[in-house]
Amino acid sequence: MKILITGGAGFIGSHIADAYLKAGHEVMVLDNLSTGKQENVPAGAKFVLGDISTDVADEAIRTFRPEILNHHAAQMDVRRSVADPVFDAQVNLLGLLRLLEASRHGGVRKVIFASSGGAGYGEQDYFPADEKHPIRPVSPYGVAKMATEMYLHFYRVQYGIDYTALRYANVYGPRQNSHGEAGVVAIFAKRMLQRQLAIINGDGLQTRDFVYVGDIVRANMAAIERGGGLGINIGTGIETDINTVFRKLLELSGSDQKEMHGESSPGEQRRSVLENRMAFDELGWYPDVSLEEGMARTMAFFREKNQKPDQW
Repeated sequence: MKILITGGAGFIGSHIADAYLKAGHEVMVLDNLSTGKQENVPAGAKFVLGDISTDVADEAIRTFRPEILNHHAAQMDVRRSVADPVFDAQVNLLGLLRLLEASRHGGVRKVIFASSGGAGYGEQDYFPADEKHPIRPVSPYGVAKMATEMYLHFYRVQYGIDYTALRYANVYGPRQNSHGEAGVVAIFAKRMLQRQLAIINGDGLQTRDFVYVGDIVRANMAAIERGGGLGINIGTGIETDINTVFRKLLELSGSDQKEMHGESSPGEQRRSVLENRMAFDELGWYPDVSLEEGMARTMAFFREKNQKPDQW
């Protein structure tokens, strides 16, 4: 099967590309390398350097004619979306629409979309949140994720392009970007290993549902044939506060840093955790990797990188 992965040079997308190739699919990666790295793209994949909101994306779909569009390219900085919602919409909504228009003319039969449970639901009424939870995003980034799901529904009804929206919890693991607005696990791991201060935002009691990237890959494998027309939570159902993550990574890194707290981030949710019953029922998916094991694997990856400073 031919699969085009937007953002396939990035953290999550490159792991998915690895898995799709291993399963025997023909893979093309489209990435502008704004946050991704070309060395993340597996050797067996075709690589196209370009932005989703340009003619390059249209041409990639027209010539490659993928059956599946796996859409992971995004403006993913929540704080930037708050500061510049117009830019966020230009990338995350107008770029999406350009892809969907090319897809309906280019033979795409299904879109697998990297959505967001935490950013989409906003401050939760109950814990964990299931897919029936009210949609109340507290950032333009979250608004764009939920609007994308609505556009996908429209294209399914109007043009017959199927979709599965995977509403990720907080994904972490090897290859995660440790610069700027990235996952807290990657930021803490890098800074601890380099003997730099790792600062906890606010009191550190804000919680997240941390899901390992390898488990995310399995959901993207299942979504090729399952979960049509649905937005599905992909999380562990386990709520973990940032202080706990900090202390575990501190132990794994061997750092002697003291716990330090800074200002809270604008637009940041207080608590977020996702129920995964629908994922089990519709995709046959359940998380395999515990947070302790996942953080140990992630720290091992960053420790190896720390021995090669030119790779940071």
